[in-house]
Amino acid sequence: MAVNYGSKRVVVGAHYGLRDWLAQRVTAVLMALFTLLLLAQVLLTAGPIGYDKWAGIFASQWMKVLTFSVIVAMLYHVWVGVRDIWMDYVKSVSIRLSLQVFSIVWLVGCAGWAVQVLWRL
Repeated sequence: MAVNYGSKRVVVGAHYGLRDWLAQRVTAVLMALFTLLLLAQVLLTAGPIGYDKWAGIFASQWMKVLTFSVIVAMLYHVWVGVRDIWMDYVKSVSIRLSLQVFSIVWLVGCAGWAVQVLWRL
């Protein structure tokens, strides 16, 4: 008698696989490049780094836009990871949905705070 293990396989989930895997890698590379750029600016700054020099790094508009883009990428990176954790380990649909809604609200709040910090609204 032959045993066929694949015949009763049930695939569940939202099937985000490749798209989420690629999104995590692209956002991670973007964050790593930004970190290297920021590190280079800090290391190339002569003298002690105080508030004035640190604020000067982020004073130009292109740096604010780049920083905000990286923050958005980081928030998406976090969302994909946290959503996968909730989907994999929380079996109760109501608790999982509540945790996902809380995560979204928290991440949107973090994005709003980032805008406030970057542009002093």
